[in-house]
Amino acid sequence: MKINYKNVLAMIGVSVCTSLVCFWGFSKWTKSNTVDSFGQMPANYASFVNGAVPTASTDFTLAATAASPAVVHIKTKTNAKKIENGNMQRQRNPFFDFFGDDGLGDYFGGPRMMPEQRASGSGVLITADGYIVTNNHVISGADEITVTLTNKKVYKAKVIGADPNSDIAVIKIEESSLPYLVYGNSDDVKLGQWVLAIGYPLTLDVTITAGIISAKNRSIDINSRQGDKPIESFLQTDAAVNQGNSGGALVNINGELVGINSAIMSPTGSYAGYSYAVPVNIVKKVVTDIVKFGTVQRAYLGVSMAPEELTEEQIKKFESDLNIKYKVGEGVLVTNVLEGGSAEAAGVKSGDVITKFNGTVVKSSPELQEQVSKYKPGDKIILTVKRNDKEIAINVVLKSKLGNTDIAKNSKSATKLGGKLETLDKATAEKNDIKGGVIIKEVGTGILGKSRIEKGFVITSVNEEEVSNVEEFYEAINKASGSVKIGGFYPGYYGTYAFIINL
Repeated sequence: MKINYKNVLAMIGVSVCTSLVCFWGFSKWTKSNTVDSFGQMPANYASFVNGAVPTASTDFTLAATAASPAVVHIKTKTNAKKIENGNMQRQRNPFFDFFGDDGLGDYFGGPRMMPEQRASGSGVLITADGYIVTNNHVISGADEITVTLTNKKVYKAKVIGADPNSDIAVIKIEESSLPYLVYGNSDDVKLGQWVLAIGYPLTLDVTITAGIISAKNRSIDINSRQGDKPIESFLQTDAAVNQGNSGGALVNINGELVGINSAIMSPTGSYAGYSYAVPVNIVKKVVTDIVKFGTVQRAYLGVSMAPEELTEEQIKKFESDLNIKYKVGEGVLVTNVLEGGSAEAAGVKSGDVITKFNGTVVKSSPELQEQVSKYKPGDKIILTVKRNDKEIAINVVLKSKLGNTDIAKNSKSATKLGGKLETLDKATAEKNDIKGGVIIKEVGTGILGKSRIEKGFVITSVNEEEVSNVEEFYEAINKASGSVKIGGFYPGYYGTYAFIINL
């Protein structure tokens, strides 16, 4: 058989041309299609804007240079003092009065000497004339406070005021033309945003670390150690913070103050990846109140709220008890409206779900707590609540803890008193056949800590004047001067006690 080479070559040519046309057509089709040959969406930049690849600056030199001169080193000294041994189960030994304080006091439960204590932290200059914001726990109970600037100049500082509930304090040095930080806006802080932590950790000089905002509105139940109405809505970061950083600055990449570093979460006491700062919007309110009024003007909404984390059983119980349908994450569930409070006067009801506070969306109790903390008694706000599947706006006039709109007066005596006090619960009051009282949860390092009064004592009178709650107690203390007689009892122990303390 004779092969026709011309026909074979023609067929090969047609096949090649056909293949080329097919490949060309397929390539055109795949370019216009949104799915690649592996069945996956094409990769792209998450923040593609107008077809341009986004860029982000990781150069913190400008922010660090601008902010670090305004961050100061705070050193405190607490003088040696005589204190009582804290064991109420052991009776005072009668031999102590005979022997005196010769060392036997430690053994028998009598007075003993607590040595001088020194500590350090950080602070942030917020005005050119020497006002400094720091943490309450940095300066609490200190007899002497010194401030060292980055230029190594040292100053004596005085306490202007402190708020244990937010862990913020204001101190002042006498100087002018000082560098200071400008307030930013913590409401504008975003997750993943770069921040710098500046302070004096451990035994180091001024130190700067970088990280991102890893969470907002965090509550870690730490301020309850020093305040009776703790405010917690922390900014969480992964910027390295250690002991000594407390009171230091958290700044954005523009060098603006967005928070005051306050705490770390750690199983060892040293940095383990999580640090917490008080948002600057809370700081601004507390500092302004302390400087202007001498004490924080704190408003209360007057509601009890459901816990942040609810089990299915708890949700069903709330729905049954309050006759509602509740969807987790839609807002803050009001479980009880307190008598005489702002919410009751405005018409808020148990079972309402608060979705906005004066226009700001709130989805958790720390978020709501943060918003309330920005206002003072007498301020008018609009509360948006969901009731019967409808959103309604309620006008609310915020009140103080005492149920009024009066401006709170400065209480230097109460500040110096220290400790953690709470109104006695009704069950304990009824059991002891009293109208009420004030229980000492912690004596702290102030005047209470230096007295013979011990943790667990229930105060029922001040200078023979009956007190049944924390508000009445502080009101009586504010009226007193010099020596004050505090009466009360220890639950479970027979008899009443009276102590004299010097304000």
